Amino acid sequence: MNEQETFDWDDAYANAAHIQDAASFPPRWEKEASAFRDTWPIKEIDVVYGDSERQRFDIFSPDGPSRGLMVFVHGGYWLRFDKSSWSHLAAGCLNQNWTVCLPSYELAPSVRIEDITLQIGEAINTAGDRLDGPIRLAGHSAGGHLVTRMLCADTPISPTFLGRIEKVVSISGLHDLRPLRKTAMNASFNLSEDDAATASPALAEPLRECPVVAWVGEDERPEFVRQSTLLAQAWPTATCHTEPGRHHFDVIEDLIDPNSGLVSALLKD
Repeated sequence: MNEQETFDWDDAYANAAHIQDAASFPPRWEKEASAFRDTWPIKEIDVVYGDSERQRFDIFSPDGPSRGLMVFVHGGYWLRFDKSSWSHLAAGCLNQNWTVCLPSYELAPSVRIEDITLQIGEAINTAGDRLDGPIRLAGHSAGGHLVTRMLCADTPISPTFLGRIEKVVSISGLHDLRPLRKTAMNASFNLSEDDAATASPALAEPLRECPVVAWVGEDERPEFVRQSTLLAQAWPTATCHTEPGRHHFDVIEDLIDPNSGLVSALLKD
């Protein structure tokens, strides 16, 4: 039996199994996000962007003129979570005077990953229509996949809003979906080889030149480091940054700090 046959692909993508006290993170995210929604004064909750119940976004506005729109797309392997767990991650960009939009989307197996891609495009179109100025995109894990898909040739974003996107940051993103076919999760994704290739940003040509940062924690699973490196190798305008001392669950926490390297990578020209 060769190495490829014995490699444990489920373990390669099992983040929680390799993070100390992993179970404590989701309830803490929910608590911090709820407290943020309760205290941030300028917001709209559950703005409709599509027909289904989950096609809603929350939008938070700074106290003063907005410099532009930042859209953050959450992760969870396209299988779990919604916008309500991540509101507090808007803090860093809000305190740099950017409006922040956080969409939910339908989850697999009820929909396919390409359906989710279309939904995120519609969320960005709807949010972009509400606010003038530049757009920046960020996403974590599966969300990193979704925001990089917005720059591919088959993007669901309208040309009007595509031209306003100035930068994309994929945080611990998934850019080659083919290995996921070898995991138990594919029972929910139902990805064929062609599906996985078509949905993989690293296998696609970017539609336009746009700076892209693949941001990944130093202590992530090796497969996530590889996925980030792969995008930087595949796209001429992409770079990879490895953040010391961060793993898959805490790498996004720097979005809270307006002076962090992650917020700087996202908002600075």
